[in-house]
Amino acid sequence: MPFKKAISVSSSELRLEKLLVDRRREGADKAAIDERIWNLFGEEWAVMFTDLSGFSRHVAEFGIIHFLQTIYESERILMPVIDDHDGILLKTEGDSMLVIFRRPDRAIACAIEMQRKCRQYNAKLPPSEQVLLCVGIGYGRMLRIGDSDVYGAQVNAASKLGEDKAKAYEILVTGEVKEKIGSSKRFRYRALDVSIPGATAAYVLEYNTRARPGKA
Repeated sequence: MPFKKAISVSSSELRLEKLLVDRRREGADKAAIDERIWNLFGEEWAVMFTDLSGFSRHVAEFGIIHFLQTIYESERILMPVIDDHDGILLKTEGDSMLVIFRRPDRAIACAIEMQRKCRQYNAKLPPSEQVLLCVGIGYGRMLRIGDSDVYGAQVNAASKLGEDKAKAYEILVTGEVKEKIGSSKRFRYRALDVSIPGATAAYVLEYNTRARPGKA
């Protein structure tokens, strides 16, 4: 199975590379090639970017071993939650994770449960050892290249929200997420006064971690 998976991902990447090379050729019909790329790889997904608040500062203050320990603990806590909510972890980079979900409501439910788990874990720890999670979520049509990466306006917007704008324990979502799933007993939205390229709007998800887990 791992061998077959590697072939599948590689084939997707090679197919895209060939089309991009064709697109650069003189006289190429870029619109037609773009349509082929979207037909091959275009799919609707909810996309989540996570980050850890204050991470660079803690690395500078406490060293690389502390850095590795915090990453290990965050993955140990959060990866089972992602799996339980049918998320697909595409990649990790340092203290960040990129996860996709078929349904945006599952992404929201996963993010709330992830924050709940972090609060439980942090309850008896000093600030320097806490896992302080920041989350950004987008939803829409994007290019999915095998199980290696996704590209699109909502990917960029979710990355900006999760890695640059969100604070500890915050879940930020694009206007496209809000429009798709609406409100719930577990959460409501508060408009964020920022302009995020690729998103119609941005919101802070005001959520209740005391409600029944897994139900958005």
